[in-house]
Amino acid sequence: MKRNLITVAGLSLVCALLAGCERPPVETVQRGYRGTGMELVYNPRTLAEQAPNHQAPAPLDAASPDGPKAGQVYQNVKVLGNLSVGEFNRTMAAMTSWVAPKQGCVHCHNVQNFADDSLYTKVVARRMLQMTQTVNSQWQSHVGKTGVTCYTCHRGEPVPKEVWFQPLQPKGANGFAGDRAGQNAPATSVGLSSLPNDPFTPFLLGAEPIRVAGTEALPAGNRQSIKQAEWTYGLMVHMSNALGVNCTQCHNTRALGSWANSSPPRVTAWHGIRMARELNLEYLVPLTSSFPAYRLGPAGDVAKVNCATCHQGAHKPLYGAEMAKYHPELLVKPAAPAAAASGVAALTADDVKTLQAMPAALTKPTGAPG
Repeated sequence: MKRNLITVAGLSLVCALLAGCERPPVETVQRGYRGTGMELVYNPRTLAEQAPNHQAPAPLDAASPDGPKAGQVYQNVKVLGNLSVGEFNRTMAAMTSWVAPKQGCVHCHNVQNFADDSLYTKVVARRMLQMTQTVNSQWQSHVGKTGVTCYTCHRGEPVPKEVWFQPLQPKGANGFAGDRAGQNAPATSVGLSSLPNDPFTPFLLGAEPIRVAGTEALPAGNRQSIKQAEWTYGLMVHMSNALGVNCTQCHNTRALGSWANSSPPRVTAWHGIRMARELNLEYLVPLTSSFPAYRLGPAGDVAKVNCATCHQGAHKPLYGAEMAKYHPELLVKPAAPAAAASGVAALTADDVKTLQAMPAALTKPTGAPG
């Protein structure tokens, strides 16, 4: 009898332990018409782990617009000089908490002379302000009324967690032994798969065609290659991971290429790809010479943005927190055109064409589609 009681107690304890270890069931959300396979699958445990990274900080108290302008009081204010001194100081305090809370003002400024531009971080921050204004004022087709701030990407760190550099080409790469095109070199950019490990250069620097699906059954109707399709699929894998969603966020699984059967987020994503490309070409690549060597990638290129830079695993950055509305100075169109206010040379239309056409140099790795 005693042995039976011990056995029952032991089984009860085991059952209790197992019940405590039971994983919560995954959740599904219907994205389109029933029967079309358009469901998103979410893991509650993964969402719970990510949640702290997507908490937006509380806004600072508003400042008075009255009084002298920052450009009249401070020297060398080239972007936000139209703000009142109070508004300007509030923006600087917010930027410090968003980007460099540990370093403080000295991250960008020479405290002996705040007007000094000798620190590269100040030059870069000035351009990033203009870039943020551009996103909020000219890319509402992607960011909507939510907008972005420095915190959207930085999350309290001087360098955003999610940026990308071009991978180094293998030494002695040539056409004699074939073109691996970055395949079978697993990278997190493509989910550690055998797909080409640089899906960003062709699409987020260059303007290679992403669509590879044909409209006719015979080869005459589609001249795209399997290799090009693998680059496109690599980009799709990145977008899925960056937003924490599966393909049905945008696509109908019975007709992946059909816009008529797609969900509205596909249009938003279409604009997002073009926005990332513009930000890389107009704002980040021209800053390459401003960065010290240790801030550049292995191939000597500057850090660039992709979908993960803002989203970081969430379908909406910061779960859609509307931080930008508390900073109207970030919602206006940049007063200064293309880097004129920062001393950084802007890219001309001819520069962009040249940049996009350079094989295996700055914008196109060996074997890229096109």
